[in-house]
Amino acid sequence: MRRRPNPVPRFDRWRSNLVQTPAIAAATGIFGSLALLVSFFDKSGRTQHRIAQAWARVCVWISGARVTVHGAERLAAHPAAVYAANHTSYMDTPVVFATLPFQFRILAKKGLWRWAFIGWYLNRSGQIAVDTENAHATLSSLGAGVRTLRAGMPLFVFPEGGRTPTGELQAFLAGAAYLAIRAQTPLVPIALEGVYDLLPIHTHHFFPGEVTLCVGEPIATKGMTVRQTEELTARLKAAIEGMLEPAAVASAAPGEEAPLRADA
Repeated sequence: MRRRPNPVPRFDRWRSNLVQTPAIAAATGIFGSLALLVSFFDKSGRTQHRIAQAWARVCVWISGARVTVHGAERLAAHPAAVYAANHTSYMDTPVVFATLPFQFRILAKKGLWRWAFIGWYLNRSGQIAVDTENAHATLSSLGAGVRTLRAGMPLFVFPEGGRTPTGELQAFLAGAAYLAIRAQTPLVPIALEGVYDLLPIHTHHFFPGEVTLCVGEPIATKGMTVRQTEELTARLKAAIEGMLEPAAVASAAPGEEAPLRADA
């Protein structure tokens, strides 16, 4: 996998400044406005989600990333599950929306709701805001997540709570494990590789390359109690760490690979 150089080549910086960043901003405005308009007629959120998937595919295409999925057959293997991935870049969200082939809700920081277009979509499409500075609000948000799962809607979480500044895994928060245990749904680990090199934190310069999304074996939570939340969180982190090892992705069988798709 091609690693991001420091500094990024001049051509990539100019392309980012003049083409990619403005194009992604324009796509976000267009698709965000469309999603807002549709939200007044579509109460299920399905059409809004399709618009988000289209936005994500356009953003990934503009970025120049080439996405490969490993373990695609594990996606949507359960009616409802908590999907949890490492968080490396602002581009993680487009990669996830462009890849997961079903409608889902996300658990995200409340601050994102203040962003134009993106915040409008989050608010009108039923996504779940988490106020990490208010323990009572956090607990209330997790309760909303449990209800979402029990209603049969999958949930996506970044358990690190924020983007990594180095590309390495950070400590995991317990929210993903807590949700899965409370709703008695599987917890599905996902490893994102190459997205940090594409667009790390504190930069707006893209460095296109190979991106992989590796889906691990679902972790069953049936019969577990909230007292086992820390244990499950440790298992989740270990599963993602294992998939991030170069040998783990390289050894995936050909039948486990799939092209980028989103056909919910």
